[in-house]
Amino acid sequence: MDLDITPDQHDLLTLCALRAGEATLDWSLLARSAQSPEGLAALVEGQLREDSRAATKNRPMLQQALAAGLDDARARVDEELAAASKAGARLVTVLDEDYPANLRLIGNLPPFLFYRGELNERDARSIAVVGTRQASEDGMRRASRMARELVEHDVVIASGLAKGVDAAAHQATLTAGGRTFAVMGTGIAAPVYPAENRPLAKAILASGGALLSQFWPTQPPARHTFPRRNVVTSGTTLGSVVIEASSTSGAKMQARLAAEHGKHAFLIRSLADTQAWAKKMLDEDRAILVTASSDITDRLGQAADIQRAGQQRQQLALAGL
Repeated sequence: MDLDITPDQHDLLTLCALRAGEATLDWSLLARSAQSPEGLAALVEGQLREDSRAATKNRPMLQQALAAGLDDARARVDEELAAASKAGARLVTVLDEDYPANLRLIGNLPPFLFYRGELNERDARSIAVVGTRQASEDGMRRASRMARELVEHDVVIASGLAKGVDAAAHQATLTAGGRTFAVMGTGIAAPVYPAENRPLAKAILASGGALLSQFWPTQPPARHTFPRRNVVTSGTTLGSVVIEASSTSGAKMQARLAAEHGKHAFLIRSLADTQAWAKKMLDEDRAILVTASSDITDRLGQAADIQRAGQQRQQLALAGL
């Protein structure tokens, strides 16, 4: 299938592909600045209207990169678009109305997502169920039960397609007939990682769910991609429930990100009883203790209301506010 890309989308991707020497521009800064056609046009002219430390650092880099020419960046974009097209993926950007509503509300949002499967307005009412890759049997059971109970309340389940807790949450959602989407730690055209979850990825797509990636389509797994994946897993949802996670786990990072994003950080009791970091987050009122799934569902709005909040944020961007 061929990707149907607008000129504005191509310009945004080209900005993301620019290099100033060895440096690349701050993608979240580009995303915040390009949420309207006028904002995008300003970027193409080398203007960064945001008044921030990131803008001060990136403004000369943007102007230097633009002065050097766009040919290399456009060629990179075309190569990546070809790879995405071959993989049957599609593109959504901050310029588009169907960009995920929850993701638009965070400051470190990605400028684009490549995805396979279907985006759905129901995804606005979603919760990430996350935890360690080295999950115990109890952790796997708790993840599965949490996902099933949330599905019963019409909650969409997100996770990161990692082995352990993530895989258990995705699989339990599918078994329960619910909707799930996976936020990838690789490009959408790269082989699914880990390889053992490739059948699970296919099952998610077959169920009408989606695979999402914030990276260039050919990006392989790398040390830096998984923490960045956690940002989007938190950002696309209303909150993250952590099932099992040590002090060095990416799921601990996601709980912190959820709190920083103004989302809900949900920590189950067995985690709070065994992990000092979890108890500390609860003591500081940066997280919510979960003893039953109702502790989560009672705090969730309706998908239509969440969609409206995202649309209002885009309208503010269009108005230049």
